[in-house]
Amino acid sequence: MSSMEQISRTSIQAKAFEFALLELIYSKRDSFQPLWSVDSWVKFLIWLSLNCGLSGDKESLELFAEAMGSPLTSRMRKIFFERALEDLSLHVMADPAEAQVLIMPLALDKRINNNDVVQALQTIGLSQKVSLSSASWERHDSIVSIPWNVKSDI
Repeated sequence: MSSMEQISRTSIQAKAFEFALLELIYSKRDSFQPLWSVDSWVKFLIWLSLNCGLSGDKESLELFAEAMGSPLTSRMRKIFFERALEDLSLHVMADPAEAQVLIMPLALDKRINNNDVVQALQTIGLSQKVSLSSASWERHDSIVSIPWNVKSDI
């Protein structure tokens, strides 16, 4: 097999894995309660490890985490805690380990208005976890940052 064929095969495998992983996260992330919490993330990882054939004991879970590696786990976590709201043309990043929820436009020419932010927070179930009052929000060019109400979840 030529090196070009090997690169192509490796690239195809990587893209297929990435696609499957994204679809798995998208389809399952709302199944783990409470949403928008570290607990939901941990439950997802436990579920994934169990479905990979490991037991739920501490040693198996540590082996799973080590095998996944930091770069892949970080990428999965980012996907787990972000949402793209096409109808509002907004992208929301709401990792509870971060100090703030970030809301950005999907389109470069989109100006974010307060009503769209509130609607986005309500749509994805964050309205009880952050302030809906724009007085507590910060605007950074086209990004709106909103502090979490309580940080006890981390």
